[in-house]
Amino acid sequence: MRIRDLTVVYKTPAGELPAVSEIDMDLPAGTITGLVGESGSGKSTLALSLLNAVQPPGRISSGTVEIDGLGDVVPLQGDKLRRVRGGQIGYVFQAAQNSLNPLKTVGKQLLDLGRSHDVDDLRALVSEAKELLGRMGLDGARVLDSYQHELSGGMRQRVGIMLALVLNAHVVVLDEPTTALDMITQANILEIIRNIHAERGLTTLVITHDIGVVAEVADQLAVMYGGRIVERGPVRSVLGEPRHPYTQGLIRAIPRLTGDIDQARALPGRPPTLGTIPERGCVFRDRCELRMSVCDTVEPVLERHADQLVACHAVAGQEPDGGAPTDDGQEQT
Repeated sequence: MRIRDLTVVYKTPAGELPAVSEIDMDLPAGTITGLVGESGSGKSTLALSLLNAVQPPGRISSGTVEIDGLGDVVPLQGDKLRRVRGGQIGYVFQAAQNSLNPLKTVGKQLLDLGRSHDVDDLRALVSEAKELLGRMGLDGARVLDSYQHELSGGMRQRVGIMLALVLNAHVVVLDEPTTALDMITQANILEIIRNIHAERGLTTLVITHDIGVVAEVADQLAVMYGGRIVERGPVRSVLGEPRHPYTQGLIRAIPRLTGDIDQARALPGRPPTLGTIPERGCVFRDRCELRMSVCDTVEPVLERHADQLVACHAVAGQEPDGGAPTDDGQEQT
């Protein structure tokens, strides 16, 4: 999947305001890409735009979302778009219970999914669903006969994964797949994601505010703030040597199990809302300890530093090896 110049705006009394702005990102085939950021950074809006599913008063104002063998998803409408959703792109929603119909059993919803995609052999579809649920540690027959309120949060999340994969989608988007789950269930869900991704050769996007989830499963990592990608690269590089001040702040805020617990420090201030995102300059400047005058007027662009892409004026002024020159010519790391 190749995302180019993607902008999503919402209509407000103040005019159309961007929730996602000029996103350029690739999801390489066979990889897991993690997308992290605080609540309100635009992660879910970006994910919905990959299915062309942004609801009014929002709309995709510009950009393309191209998938190998399918083309650009953005102009698709009607029946063509419906076939893409679930058929080529699977989506696991943040609140699993909200994506299930409380008045129908899981099995009836599965059959509805099959009929909407003109599946000829519904028995084979049910058999595939039972196999997927069984591999996820569930009794497939029992789950298909259950209503959503009869299932635990972890079971509903597994059902969401099954529904996203049962039609053999090639691209899978998981929006906060472990939110509100206990630690053991989280670990099980992450193992399921890794195993099924590897076996089916999927292209997977995992959206989360939990950096630990990304460290567990992802190959690539993109950090989002104020509707923009501010850092992107291999997960080991970004987590091992974060360059953008926002990425550094997110990592500093993680509580430690050992050592001085006071080392964990929350980011100062609050993330911008749709109405407070600055029209020009750096979106992170009000919370940044490296703020410079240029940050107020010029928006930084993603530039390569080693194997990472970083959008920061302060980082752009550093030496190629990451050291910032001091007044006496020495390097400070």
